[in-house]
Amino acid sequence: MVLSRPRRRRRCVTILGTKIRAFAPLPNLSLEELVPKDNFYRRLQATLDLSFVRELVRDCYAPAGRPSVDPVVFFKLQLVLFFEGLRSERQLMEVVADRLNIRW
Repeated sequence: MVLSRPRRRRRCVTILGTKIRAFAPLPNLSLEELVPKDNFYRRLQATLDLSFVRELVRDCYAPAGRPSVDPVVFFKLQLVLFFEGLRSERQLMEVVADRLNIRW
């Protein structure tokens, strides 16, 4: 019977960098300043009047309970889903979280 010796691990010196993420508070910035004036969603907002949505759905909401998502915001999100060619609301939430012009 031949016994083999356990292998020793060699200690390698590596120069493995690590990114240190230090998030400082942003200066006073607003979405108004960050989103360009000629942005598609700005132009859509100026053109499309969605004030009718709230009255249209008022009867669908209970008089008591937890507050809902603003129906106008929900309708706008559905428009974003269409305009961005997204296939699911999960994708929609990922895109909305990532893009400032949609948050505007």
